[in-house]
Amino acid sequence: MKKLPKGVEILGPMNAGYEKILTHDALAFVARLARKHEPTRQKLLTYRLERQTRIDRGKLPGFLPETRKIRSGTWKIAGIPADLQDRRVEITGPVDRKMVINALNSGAKCFMADFEDSQAPTWEGLMTGHINLRDAVRRTIRYTSPEGKDYALADKTATLMVRPRGWHLPEKHLRADGKPVSGSLFDFALFFFHNAKEALRRGTGPYFYLPKMQSHLEARLWNSVFVDAQKALKIPKGTIKVTVLIETLWAAFEMDEILYELRDHIVALNCGRWDYIFSCIKTLKARADWVVPDRFQVTMDKHFLDSYSKLLCETCHKRGAQAMGGMAAFIPVKGDEALNRQAYAKVEADKLREVKNGHDGTWVAHPGLVSLATRVFDEHMSTPNQVHKQFSYGITADDLLQKPEGQITENGLRMNINVGLGYLEAWISGNGCVPLHNLMEDAATAEISRTQVWQWLRHGATLSDGRRVTRERVLQLMDEELAAYRRQLGDERFYRGRFAEAAGIFARLSTAQSCADFLTLPAYDYLD
Repeated sequence: MKKLPKGVEILGPMNAGYEKILTHDALAFVARLARKHEPTRQKLLTYRLERQTRIDRGKLPGFLPETRKIRSGTWKIAGIPADLQDRRVEITGPVDRKMVINALNSGAKCFMADFEDSQAPTWEGLMTGHINLRDAVRRTIRYTSPEGKDYALADKTATLMVRPRGWHLPEKHLRADGKPVSGSLFDFALFFFHNAKEALRRGTGPYFYLPKMQSHLEARLWNSVFVDAQKALKIPKGTIKVTVLIETLWAAFEMDEILYELRDHIVALNCGRWDYIFSCIKTLKARADWVVPDRFQVTMDKHFLDSYSKLLCETCHKRGAQAMGGMAAFIPVKGDEALNRQAYAKVEADKLREVKNGHDGTWVAHPGLVSLATRVFDEHMSTPNQVHKQFSYGITADDLLQKPEGQITENGLRMNINVGLGYLEAWISGNGCVPLHNLMEDAATAEISRTQVWQWLRHGATLSDGRRVTRERVLQLMDEELAAYRRQLGDERFYRGRFAEAAGIFARLSTAQSCADFLTLPAYDYLD
C-alpha cells in the first residue's frame, strides 16, 4: 500500500491479496469507528470489573430495577427480513475457505461465519477469512484440495451471517493513533465496508451475530456503531440486522433491555449455552455454594439452563423477535454406528426440548446433523418460525441462579485437563475449531474446562471417590494427559507442536490466585 490513512499502522505482513481488504478507504473507515467508540468501550470494560467486584463481595446478579419500565413496556423490534424468517437450523464454523463453502452448501438455513470462538485470530487467518467472505458474498469462492477435489457454491446456499470478536478482545496488528483497535470493530467494519452494498444488491443484507455482551449498555454501543457505519456508507438505518448471543449471566437478566437498545437492528437472541455455563462459573466463582459438577453433567435439562432457555423464548416472542437455540457439538464418527446412534438420540432429545420450549431454530457444528435437527423442527414447527406463540413461564432470578447438582469425578477433571491442553495447543498454533472426543470444541468449552479446574481448586472440591482436588493432583494429571497426547500423536507431532506452551498457559490459569476473565487474552500473546 502506497499510503495509509493518517494515524493508522499495520503491524502484520502485507501478503498477496491483503491489499484488496486493507484498502485506504477501508482502513479509514475502521479508524473512524475506533476513534469515536473506543473511549466508550474502555468505560464498559471497566464497568464489567466494577460489577464483578460487587458479586465477589457477596451480591447476586438480578433484574435491573432502573429498567423496569422497559421490561413492562409494549414495544416491539423493527422487523425481520424475508431471508431470516426461517432459521430452523443454522450451522457455524470458522472462516476457512473450504469450511465456508461446505457450510453454505450444507442444507442449513443460515451459516454463521465465525471470527470469534472457533477462529484463532492469527493475522493470516483474519485476512484470508475476509477474502473468503468477500468471495462468498459475490459467489466467486472456489477451493481445490491438495488431493485435487474442487469445491464451489451450490445454486441454493445458506444465508450468511458473521460473528465478530467480543468487546474485550483487541486487534494487535492494526493501530489507530498508537492504540490497538478493538477486535470487534476490526471484524465488523472490514466485512461491512466490503460487503454490505453487494449483499443488498443480491437480495440479502449485512447480518451479524454479536457475542459475549455483559450489559444492555454494550448493546447500546453496538447500536451507535451501526448507526455511524450505515450513515458513512449512505445505507438506510436499520439495514444491518443482528442476533445477540445471550451467553453471559449478566445478559440473561437484561434480555429485554438488549432487545430494546438494538430494536432497529435486532432480529433474535440466541442461547449460547457453552459460554453461558462458563460465565455462570466465572461470575459466581467466589461462592462456595455454587461449585459446578462435571461439564458433561451440566445439560440443558438442568433447572438453571432450562429456565434460561424458556425466559429467552418468552422475552423474544413478546418483542416480535426470534429465539434461537444452542449448539449440538457432536461430530458423526465414520464406522461407529453404535456411538452415532447414542449421540443422535441425545441431539434429537435436545432439539425436541428446544422446539417445545419455543425456540425458532437451533445450531449444529457439523453438516451431518443438519437433517436430524431439521426433521425435529419440521415435525413440531410447521411455520417458518413460532414467534406468534406467547409464553408465560414465570422465570425468576432464583430459577436462573439455581446451582446444577451432580458429581465431580476424576474422569471429569481429566477431561477438563485433556480438552484444555488439546484446545490451547491447537489455538496457539492457529486453529480455533478442534475435534476432540467426537465433539467440536471451541474457545467456550475450553473456558469451561479451565474455570472448572480453577473453581474446584479454589473451593477444595471433593471427587466422587472422596479425594480432594489439589494443585498437586491437577499438575500430576496434566503430566499424565500430556503423556497420553504424546502416545496418541507420536513424538514427531507432539514435539513439533506447542504442548509445552499450552501446558504452561493452562497451569497458570487454572492454579492462579484469581480467575482470569478469558483464556484468549493471555494466549493471544502466543499468536502471530
